[in-house]
Amino acid sequence: MNKYKVPSKPHIYQNFINGHYKNSSGNETFERESPGHGAIIGQYPLSNKKDTEEAIAVAKKTFKSDEWSSLTGVDREKIIRNVAAIIRERAEELALIETLESGKPISQALDEMEWAAGIWDYAATLARHIAGDVNTNVGRDMTAMMQKVPVGVVGMITPWNFPLLIISQKLPIALAAGCTAVIKPSEMTPGTTLLLGGMLKEAGLPDGVVNIVAGYGDPVGMTLAESNDVDMISFTGSTAVGKHIVRASAGNLKKVELELGGKNPQIIFPDADIDALIDAVVFGIYFNMGECCNSGSRIIIHEDIAAGFEAKVIAHAKKVKVGDPLDPTVKVGAIINNNQFDKIMKYIESGIAQGAKVTLGGKALKSDRGSFIEPTIFSDVTPDMDIACEEIFGPVLSILTFKTAQEALDIANGTDFGLSAGVWTKDIDTAMYMTRNIDAGTVWVNNWMSGYPEIPFGGMKQSGLGRELGPHAVDEFMETKSVLIKMGATPGDWVG
Repeated sequence: MNKYKVPSKPHIYQNFINGHYKNSSGNETFERESPGHGAIIGQYPLSNKKDTEEAIAVAKKTFKSDEWSSLTGVDREKIIRNVAAIIRERAEELALIETLESGKPISQALDEMEWAAGIWDYAATLARHIAGDVNTNVGRDMTAMMQKVPVGVVGMITPWNFPLLIISQKLPIALAAGCTAVIKPSEMTPGTTLLLGGMLKEAGLPDGVVNIVAGYGDPVGMTLAESNDVDMISFTGSTAVGKHIVRASAGNLKKVELELGGKNPQIIFPDADIDALIDAVVFGIYFNMGECCNSGSRIIIHEDIAAGFEAKVIAHAKKVKVGDPLDPTVKVGAIINNNQFDKIMKYIESGIAQGAKVTLGGKALKSDRGSFIEPTIFSDVTPDMDIACEEIFGPVLSILTFKTAQEALDIANGTDFGLSAGVWTKDIDTAMYMTRNIDAGTVWVNNWMSGYPEIPFGGMKQSGLGRELGPHAVDEFMETKSVLIKMGATPGDWVG
């Protein structure tokens, strides 16, 4: 019997400012309907510019107080690690909220809670490894120190597809650096991020260090981006919105870190083990309903093996279970909202109109409630088609063919994106050549979408700026201050 149920009444949420939960200043709210069930599952504060500015002022005052940044690394580590433990304790509660809000399968949401907790564990270690440097090679009477100092107040704007996981790629690392933060979660999936405020307080984080404000991109996100009291913006979302963030942030030239869209290729060479990679291909495109910046939405395969591959990938994709996100056996849940559903269907129509062939799916699934799209595969795709070069953010796979390695490389690099890519081959020379020449922040060889907190993640070209995760991620939230110390008297002979 399935123990996961749609609640009988919506959960009521509040903003988290200065260590306390509170309504928006206008007491306005908005609701979220579950995309998989059609029920109202949450009521959230509809924040305005005043609410956002209050949160920013609290974060700024707290940062200037040095209450957080002056703590030793070991003390910050303890609090950050406490958060990881609380996430694990509340994993089922948090996973259920994310499934209800986003439509993702409950089994996947449960996995994401552990992934998120693992990042908090890793970030805790970074708090103890922040160190500057000393240069004693600039003269016998001169010592130079390079100090690492926190950048200040960080505005964090997160998307709807991986709510707790993506804030966990940002916040604990910023906290390790000694920053304070104001967070704006997506209005479609704000629940777990709002609950995170209370979890932080329980873990021992001082009031005012983290403030969370729910609402729409305008005014909340734009106020964060434009504010002169916000020292850095960390944004994950679409490339189009990322460009707006950059423009809005120009007023005080704040530091900007962006993780944006992708149109990620998997390049399959003739010597690859097709049977071994089929499941990775199907996972890569249908994981999270394809609503994933790392979605493996383009297969670029050598023409000699394309026909056999297509038959196998179609057969395997037919086994993917689509349906109620609360069913633990379901692999593909509901599409996030009607706008995204319509966008995906328009791309499918575009692929057909431009001459591609639908070999699987291509239609909406009939359902009494919720929005579902069949796992879809296109063959006979050419690089100029919209489905081959634009981010769809849905369960739609395009198969393109190549003759030579250079042609494969040209197709792979022939979009505005450069987030991730995959190479399938047994030949080490081919693998190394492709990894050196593909324009992508991450390249997987003979696997897809493996990831670890220890390994940096981010994009090239229009897929982003900066890197999240990894041992140097903390540097994104810090500034380097050079200090030069002179011993003895300073000669005064400039005037002569």
